[in-house]
Amino acid sequence: MPIVLTAFLADAPVPAAPTSAPVPPGPDMMTMLVYFFAVLVIMWVLMIRPQQKRQKELAEKVSSLKNGDRVVTIGGVHASVVSVKDNETTLIISIAENTRVKIDKTAIATILKKDSKES
Repeated sequence: MPIVLTAFLADAPVPAAPTSAPVPPGPDMMTMLVYFFAVLVIMWVLMIRPQQKRQKELAEKVSSLKNGDRVVTIGGVHASVVSVKDNETTLIISIAENTRVKIDKTAIATILKKDSKES
């Protein structure tokens, strides 16, 4: 059965190529590079630069922490700062009465204002 089908398809006429106008060439390589770099610049301006600014602002705030400041860690823990040492990368926070935890300064997500109350 497959031999008959193959013979039948082999005898089928091949459609002729259309006689339409030639296809215009695509954009040249220089145009493609300009578009590529334009997309990279737009991504940097809209995504990367604002994130860098936020990280820099948070690093400045963390470096200016002092005792009594209210913070929120990246884990969502609301606490107040008990002990800060400038030459160390860690600090001690108080989560509840008589509950102190030593954390890394990079674990701070937000620094709250002094007048904000814990809910």
